[in-house]
Amino acid sequence: MNKNLGWKVILTLAVIVVFIVGIFGIPSSFSGQGIVDSLKKQIRLGLDLKGGIHLILQVKVNEAVKVDSDNAAERIKDALRRRKISYTDVSQPDPVNHPETIVVKGVPPESSSDLRSIVQDSLSDYSMTSGPNDTYTVSMKPQSLKDLKDRAVDQAIDTISHRIDTLGVTSPTIQRHGLGDYQILVQLPGVDDLARVKEIIQSTAMLEIRQGLGGPYTSQQDALQQHNGLLPPDAMLLPGKSSSANGGEEWYLVSRMAPVTGRDLRDARPSTDENGQPSVSFTLTGEAGRRFAAFTSSHIGDNLAVVLDNRVQEVAVIRGQISDQGEISGHMTEQDAKDLSMILKSGALPAGMTYLEERTVGPSLGSDSIREGVTATVVGFLAVLIFMLVYYRGAGVNADVALILNLIILLGFMGYSGAVLTLPGIAGVILTVGMGVDSNVLIFERIREELRNGKTPPSAVDQGFSHAWTAIFDTHVTTIVSAAILFIFGTGPVKGFATTLTLGLLANLFTAVFVSRIIFDWVLSRKQRGEALSV
Repeated sequence: MNKNLGWKVILTLAVIVVFIVGIFGIPSSFSGQGIVDSLKKQIRLGLDLKGGIHLILQVKVNEAVKVDSDNAAERIKDALRRRKISYTDVSQPDPVNHPETIVVKGVPPESSSDLRSIVQDSLSDYSMTSGPNDTYTVSMKPQSLKDLKDRAVDQAIDTISHRIDTLGVTSPTIQRHGLGDYQILVQLPGVDDLARVKEIIQSTAMLEIRQGLGGPYTSQQDALQQHNGLLPPDAMLLPGKSSSANGGEEWYLVSRMAPVTGRDLRDARPSTDENGQPSVSFTLTGEAGRRFAAFTSSHIGDNLAVVLDNRVQEVAVIRGQISDQGEISGHMTEQDAKDLSMILKSGALPAGMTYLEERTVGPSLGSDSIREGVTATVVGFLAVLIFMLVYYRGAGVNADVALILNLIILLGFMGYSGAVLTLPGIAGVILTVGMGVDSNVLIFERIREELRNGKTPPSAVDQGFSHAWTAIFDTHVTTIVSAAILFIFGTGPVKGFATTLTLGLLANLFTAVFVSRIIFDWVLSRKQRGEALSV
């Protein structure tokens, strides 16, 4: 008998207990329903099994490029004015398709070197070329353009992830969609309110706090008439909801400069205003708080306009210095306040998005997939167990125990790691069963061969495991490498298949080699010397 058999058995039993806990967790009660609820909590189901929402979004990366180019154009204008260099126009000839290109017209030839130095010194991501008739083209460098577009997609993914996290979705998938340029795949298991999800994802919620210069006006024409048909150069008109009982829309004159924007927020949370109505309280960062304090202290008695998505949300009089806290209120429900605070905290999207595909998977379809997938797994598993018992007799019990333990370890791995079980993942489980049987067949056939060559049962078992190990290891490593490639480059369902296959193969290396050997050693320890081995 193997002297180390005792501790190997203890180790195997400990592994079984640990992974059973991974499958079921610690149930709140040990009733049937309590165990089922704990199982559902531990083993997370994917979109195709649980139902939910599937979206493919196209990020309008040119919008992010246009914002950068707009800022670059303003910097060029400002630098030319400071250096007292004349020009006739600084604009983007094709802001929709090629926003990365800026054309500067009317700069005298003797000042072209100054323009070039402006671009080189303050616009490192741009290069300049000369054209006819005192025209110069300032274009974003190709690598900088690509990096900016990639950053826009990455930032959109981060922003969407922060917003989705507040919905409490279990194991959402938010990642680049590999089948198109600048696309994002969003899968939300267990969510069925598509309209609300789309609203939360696409809401920009760009907060700006501007100085209120006039209003409200009944219309834009009314505002222009009261300013002799010409607005101040540092002011702009923005719409806002009327505070009167009949609703409608009013217009406000606000400053172009916003001393505080949504990027300066440290936190935002739902609250109630002085009238007990839902509102959103926000806190500014330290630097923004100092800036806001300086602004409000110098404008006591003036109006302050809270602007959300280029719409005046609220206008209030500055009664005293405001440092780092404020409130947005008016015309919102409790759910509106929660959604707005969540969107403000997650930040504005870097660019707009369009929906290329949107699909809702009903929970009934998911239930059908679970039932049929589990049925296929159970039928296949039972067929394999019966075949091993019939073909390998006593050793078939060994193989069946190893396969059952393999499944326990696989599901326990998924429970501990938080991996999501999908329909392709169930296919990965079935394939793992096949790989596990293949390993047992290799070992058993090698043992049979050694017995036919006249070896004693203990020697045949030892040689059988030793000779089969290399083939088992090679096949598992090559399959795991293939699964890793699927995981890296695949989408959600493909990743689910790769995950379960990899975890199952790792479990199989333990069960087919370690556990199966323990069972053989235990059986041999109970046999008399020279007694035949059932294999």
